[in-house]
This record gives sequence, structure tokens and C-alpha cells, in this order.
Amino acid sequence: MNVTELARQLKTTTSELFTKLPALGFDIGRKAIKVDDRIAYRIMESWRRQERQEREVARLAEIRGGRSVGVDGVELPKKEIKVQNVITVREFASLLGLPVNQVMVELMKNGVLTSINERIDFDTAMIIGENLGFQIVADDNVSQGEASDQSQERLKEILTNNTAENFVSRPPVVVVMGHVDHGKTKILDAIRKTDVVATESGGITQHIGAYQVHKKNKLITFIDTPGHEAFTAMRSRGARVADIAILVIAADDSIQPQTKEAIKIIQDAKLPFVVAINKIDKPDANIERVKKDLADLNLLPEDWGGDVICAPVSAKEGTGIDDLLETILLVAEMNKDTIMADPSRLAIGTIIESHVDKGEGPVATILVQAGILRPGDILSLEGSFCGKVKALKDYIGENVLQVAPGTPAKILGLKLAPGVGSVVEVAGGLEELNKDIKHYKQKQAKDFSTKFSGGNDESGKSKSLNYIIKGDVLGSVEAIIESLAKLETAEIKIKIIGKGLGIITESDILKAEGSKAKIFGFHVKPATNVAELAREKKVTIKYYEVIYHLIEEVKQDMSELKDLEVTRQLIGKAEVIKIFRSESNNMILGARAVDGYLAVCDTVIVERGGEAVGSGKVNRLESARQIVDKVLSGHECGLNFEGKVNIQAGDVLEFYQESK
Repeated sequence: MNVTELARQLKTTTSELFTKLPALGFDIGRKAIKVDDRIAYRIMESWRRQERQEREVARLAEIRGGRSVGVDGVELPKKEIKVQNVITVREFASLLGLPVNQVMVELMKNGVLTSINERIDFDTAMIIGENLGFQIVADDNVSQGEASDQSQERLKEILTNNTAENFVSRPPVVVVMGHVDHGKTKILDAIRKTDVVATESGGITQHIGAYQVHKKNKLITFIDTPGHEAFTAMRSRGARVADIAILVIAADDSIQPQTKEAIKIIQDAKLPFVVAINKIDKPDANIERVKKDLADLNLLPEDWGGDVICAPVSAKEGTGIDDLLETILLVAEMNKDTIMADPSRLAIGTIIESHVDKGEGPVATILVQAGILRPGDILSLEGSFCGKVKALKDYIGENVLQVAPGTPAKILGLKLAPGVGSVVEVAGGLEELNKDIKHYKQKQAKDFSTKFSGGNDESGKSKSLNYIIKGDVLGSVEAIIESLAKLETAEIKIKIIGKGLGIITESDILKAEGSKAKIFGFHVKPATNVAELAREKKVTIKYYEVIYHLIEEVKQDMSELKDLEVTRQLIGKAEVIKIFRSESNNMILGARAVDGYLAVCDTVIVERGGEAVGSGKVNRLESARQIVDKVLSGHECGLNFEGKVNIQAGDVLEFYQESK
């Protein structure tokens, strides 16, 4: 048999085969091309026996709660993981092949409080990885997000490094943040005298939006960010493009977990902010409690001698809204040196939302941050041509001929739906651009497969649930995937094998059939012929308007897939005194209980010299010639042991009781 064929059958490389053969008792020489068939058969037997022994040692170590050790008692080398200088928590968990929650718990144990989208540096990753049993080494390759990071850095440079004479004041961009159901959208409704809440399913903001209002002949731009925890990434993006934040806190509910998260985002972005204490019309409203809770977080209200401005409002009654707007203008005036832009340069801005419209094709909401955007402008996305502005629409849907800095607008004429948070700028001409947008789409697909693949499972022990997510806007699709990533466990992986915008298509059905995936449509449905194809292929399609319901569906799928969890508890130990009978897979022993108590157990580990050498089960106990259920410490007994291990006098038996 050829050595390469032998290695293939053993599912290893020829190099690893030659390295391990001497330890198995075979020395055929590293230059050998063929081995005798009989020797090859013996090698395969020894190799597989060694693999079984290693798996058994690992299993016993897991039961005993000890470290992973090899068959010779030596600790196994840690798996090497390459990590870049900075990496998001989600990407780090994916590299380790662990659930995001497990990594976040380990971070918290080390005093690092972070969300799954925040980045950690290499030193932090190395410490956390070591704690989780991995060897973390530096990866000098270019990170996948480098192009996007370069765009963000370029935008930052443009906004800060222009000459002072080119700068003019622009409308302040205000982001509204806070806990779910504390009334963020209702406050915007009161400001804009419109009823956006009624158009949102379940009263929860599902999309990010940008709006403008007039106050004292001045414009203010508002970004409405969803408050449900699924939209963490969208809130972070909202904070990056904003000048001022409104932190909404319900007077009857005070500070909640997402309030604290919003505070952290605001502080990390170094945004000036105003606290809007909402729902003051409610009978159980307690403004002083809110201020006390703020003070407990080192945010001292102004009337308590601090610098945090608090504005009591009732979005329902319209009380205090004018005062809130005036406060925002006051804060904007205090920060006027930073709320400026250069309108003379080519326009550049950040994508707030993007989706594919049936009639208009790919469209995106952009917040222009410098320059003036006009119809006919050629747009660049990471150095590639991504479309020509056919039309611009303002926040109320009317066509406009130009969009100044600090103003949101919807762009028509794009070649694709850009990623939310990406930077788009106007190019001087087509000749300076890569006219093929394919590389950007490929990068998006690569980033998606890396971030949302559900981790790597090399053990083969975990189960997986496959889904295809289709939505009406990109932000919602990302938010759904963010939520599903948090549901992962070590036993059950969630794999998003496809995502996209627009209606569910035939290709989605065929992809779902091939991967046994379930399709989720968020605010989208398939055409009639596609629905018929799904029924024919027995592909499940579920439709949702509210993200909570979709998450509950996945939780139900996980509960149906999850096996009963088996826990083992050490109940007692016995020292083997005498071997009465020894047969194949069965031994009758005399033993003395030395700790705890002994009982009939399916898991009994044999320990010799402090190391586990095998396991089996005890199905019978006798004391004073009587069959008993339990033997207490200090008493002698006879027992029937089933297992392949050859027990010797002096060995210690550890009895583990299982519960499901």
C-alpha cells in the first residue's frame, strides 16, 4: 500500500503519519513510498486504537473536571489560533469555535464589559484565549474589515483636517437612544407631529430613520435608532455619525440594561447628551428616582450640582417638547466649533439604511457629512463605482436638487445596496474608479461567511440549525442575525447560510432544500410560484413582522433539537482490596468504601497512581452476603464491575451518579 493512500485512509497527512509512527512501534523510514499490506493493516489498527484511547482519556478528564491529558498523562498542547491586532468579540468567538456568550462571560470574569460587536485588542484576546484553553498568536495578515476601517479613517480626516475658512456651520445631528419601550419614537412623533409608531409593527422601531425639524429658524437632524437589544450594531452606527445624543429614560421605569448600554455607547463616542425623562404624566412617575439612579452611575444632574442636563417630558401629552428642542439648540451652540463642515469639497457621507425597492431598485439613506450631494454625481464605495445619483429625496419623500452637510437623503441610482455604516463619496470621474463592483460584493459575502457562520465545530459533537434570512432592509437583517448569534450554545450552532434583501426567490428555495434550512421572511413574502415550489420541495417558510416572534421561533427550534443534559456528580470512592473473578468485560471485586457512599452507577472511573485508566459501571453491590443499594464509608463490600479495563488490587474506584 502506498504511504499516501495509508495517510488518506487514516485522515491525516503523510508528514504527521511519519511523525507518529515511532510512538506506535513502527519505524518504516520517512523516505518510504510503500509499506507491506500486513504492516499497513497493523498500523491502521494501532492508529485507531490510539485515537479511541485519546478520546476516552479526554472523556474521563471532562467527567472529572480535570485538564485534558494524553494517554501518558502529559497535558495535550493547546490549539493555536491566529488573531489580528484588534478583533470583534463575535469574530473572536467564531475563531475559537465557542458560543459568543461563553467568551463574553470569560471577558466579564476579567473585568471587561463589552458587546458582541465591540473590539478587543490582541493582549485581551490572548489572555481570554489562554483561559479558554487556546494558544493565541499574532496574525500579521490584513484584517477583513480593513477596507471599511480605511474608509472610516478617511472620513474622519476629511471632517477634521480641512482649512478653517472652508468650514461653515451645519444642522446638528441628534441620535435618540434608550431602553426599549421608553418612548424614543413617541418623542420624535411629538417633535415631528407625525405618528411613526403606528406604522411600526408591535410599536417597536424596526428600521433606522433620519428626519429633520425646524426650531427658531434652525434645522435639527434626528436619527431614530431602534431600542431593542437586537439593534446594538445599529445604535452604535447611529452614535458614530451624531453630534448630540438624547438619552430617553422612562420616569416610571428608570434606568434599565439597555439604558446602561446606551450610556456606554454615548461615552465611548464622547457625545454631549441630554437626558429626556419621559412619561412624567404617568401616576407612578418618579423623576427624582431617575436622577438618583443617574447619580449612582456618576452622571450628576445639573440641578444636583452636576453637568448632566435633564429635561422632563411627556411625549404622549406633548409636555416639555419645546424645552427639549431649545436645550438641544443650546447644547449645539456650546459645541458649535465641532458642528461644522466643508461644503466646497466633493460630497461624502455615511449610509444610515439601505434596501432594495421593487420599483426603484437598490436605494440607500445617506447622511451627508461634507460637501453637497447633487443628482448626476458619480458615487464611490471603497474605491469602486457603485452608481450615479439619479434622484435625491428628502425625509418626507420629495425630490430635492441638492443635499447639504448634516442632512439625510434617499439616493436612487445605486448598483447595489451598500452596507449600513459604510462610507460613500462622490468621485471626480469614472476613470479613477474600479468599475467592477464584484470585489465589494465578494468581500461582503466573505465577511458574512466569517462573522455569521455559527462558529467552527471540529469535534463533530454539536448540532446545527440552518436558516436563510430575507428582509426588506439591510439593518433589520443584520439585527436578526445579531440576535440569533446570542442564542448559540456549545451544543447547538446557528448557521445563517444565506441572507438578502427583497422577496424570497426560487434560488432561496433551492438553497434551503440543499442545506435543509428554514427560510425567514421579515416584512417580505415569496411570489405565488415560489411558494408553490417551496411546498413541492417541502421547504418551510415563516413570515414575521416583529423580531421578537422570529427569535422565539428559533428558541423553540433549539429546544426541540436539544438533548437532555446529563450531569455527573461524584458520590463516593472505594479502594479495591481483592479480585475474586476476572472475565472479559466483567470482574467481581472486593472493595472498601473510603469516601462518601457507594451505589449502583453507570459511570465508575478506575484510578491508578492518581490517573484515570478506564471506566465502566457497577450493576450489583453486596454486603454481608446481602444485595444492597448503598454502602457507606468505612464498610467493605463485594461488587460486580462491567468494563474493559483490567482492575488491580489497590486501584481506586470513583462512583459518579448521573442525572438528566
